[in-house]
Amino acid sequence: MTEVQKLAEFVERASLEDMSPEALEQLKIRVLDTLGVAIGALDAEPIVAIRGLLEDLGGTEQSTMIGGGKTTPERAAFFNNAASRYLDFMDAYLAKGETNHPSDNFGAVLAAAESVNASGRDLLTAFAVAYQVHTRLSDEAPVRAKGFDHTTQGTFAATASAAKALGLDVQQTANAMAIAGTANVALRVTRTGNLSHWKGLAYPHVSKEGTFAALLASRGITGPEEVFEGNKGFKDSIAGDFELDWSAEDLERVTRTIIKKHNAEIHSQSALDAAQEIRADERFDASRIAEVRLDTFDVAYSIIGGGEEGDKQSIRTKEEADHSLPWMVAVVLLDGVLNPEQYEPSRIVADDVQSLMKKIRITPTTEFSERFPDHMPADLTVVLDDGTELRAVKDTYHGFHDNPLDWAAARAKFDALTTPFTDEALREEIDGIVHDLEYRQTADLVAALAKVRRERS
Repeated sequence: MTEVQKLAEFVERASLEDMSPEALEQLKIRVLDTLGVAIGALDAEPIVAIRGLLEDLGGTEQSTMIGGGKTTPERAAFFNNAASRYLDFMDAYLAKGETNHPSDNFGAVLAAAESVNASGRDLLTAFAVAYQVHTRLSDEAPVRAKGFDHTTQGTFAATASAAKALGLDVQQTANAMAIAGTANVALRVTRTGNLSHWKGLAYPHVSKEGTFAALLASRGITGPEEVFEGNKGFKDSIAGDFELDWSAEDLERVTRTIIKKHNAEIHSQSALDAAQEIRADERFDASRIAEVRLDTFDVAYSIIGGGEEGDKQSIRTKEEADHSLPWMVAVVLLDGVLNPEQYEPSRIVADDVQSLMKKIRITPTTEFSERFPDHMPADLTVVLDDGTELRAVKDTYHGFHDNPLDWAAARAKFDALTTPFTDEALREEIDGIVHDLEYRQTADLVAALAKVRRERS
């Protein structure tokens, strides 16, 4: 058997009955969180533009777009994933050499499941498969250091989950992953330098292509059977050699993923908690800040702190702001929070935050780097103009895997994001469906999502 066939066997045999109650609860919390983040972005300019394009293109009405309207499954996957990705407020998985966002696969799962009238149990199983495939490939086959984006491994996860939701057999699933995995190798420039809309749309593209590959495979289209181990395949050309025994895998990896507390790039979360603690000190006065020092781990410095992925001091857009640790720390010190409202264009370029971010010095330390990814250490010091030093040290935050969100906390975040687009009755309806999703139908969930308003009330 080829390696992609072994992976396909894992996908085919995956069953919700094999999940622990804790893992299933955390999976459903991520469904609720993903939907909340998506609803909260429905009136964002890029999301409105994408909906307009899809409406102009038309297509057979098989799968629902959040906020109403239907299109083809792969286009619905693109739209719903674009919405859940835009705010950059979703979950994440931290591997030593890679970071990804497994909830990015939900667009593919939802669209594929609806198109075949799948049960809620089938939807959840497919979503759990996405978590396991995405996280384990990131553990064993990181690609960021080689110049490729994490969507490269994500292609296999999105396709596997779409195939599972569609009910494909082992060979069809293998072909689907071979097609998409060969065709969707992405460059890391997506997230370096001056950032564009593609930062938030690269994974929606993968959701679309993974769903389409699964549809192709369902009609008998084949892909390169040695996509992993073959001559100039994934190992040879991209990841290097690695071993992954899919026969030994379960569906528990979701419990190692984390959910964002702040609307910010994932590696900033503990540092922003530290900024909130310092801001709450009665001696704190933002107008008197002379210097800010932050010690962090190497991955945070490399991606958002001004390290190898580019300068983080020239901030003009939402995409740049939520990937700039200096800007994010500065705005939390000034405003006390970092929510979607802080990304209004006028707030991003305001003089106070632009001036304060220039006073922030970020340093990676060996000790902190060695503790990542089991911890997310941050040591923040704010120096006032009279020499007073205010310091906060954080190791994790509420939402990290050692302090996971419970349903009440997830619901509070969901309500905060969705209230402008829903009434209380609809929020209760969506919450109830997700909470009992293994006993409901995918059709129940999409019917509720179709009732969400597209604009804020």
